[in-house]
Amino acid sequence: MTTAVPVLTRWFGYMDSDDPDRVLGMIADDFTMSVQFSKGAGRSAEFVGDRAGLVAYLAQREKSTLIHHIDIGAVAGAYELVVGRTTRDGAFEASFNATAQLDSTGAVRRLLIARTPEVAFVR
Repeated sequence: MTTAVPVLTRWFGYMDSDDPDRVLGMIADDFTMSVQFSKGAGRSAEFVGDRAGLVAYLAQREKSTLIHHIDIGAVAGAYELVVGRTTRDGAFEASFNATAQLDSTGAVRRLLIARTPEVAFVR
């Protein structure tokens, strides 16, 4: 069963836009993140840190080229979890999962994202 995940839906909507830096307005003061980013064939990088780490991650990203599709979402208390896929020009690029822990105001405190082109969840 898929549940609405409003924070992660907005997060990825911003990430897919011409102005992904808007996610900086969604994070808590004590924000911490890790993005495990695989390009396939064992080539991967981890982007980690606080606000400064997110700024560095945003600076190296391609803008407005990938579209995130959330296929499954769940909410458990202060957590939103999703499984989805990214597409480039309509073609499959990678699968991803993301977990966000929210504070009492709905800001993102913790964010863990993993993505790989090696595994495709067929719908």
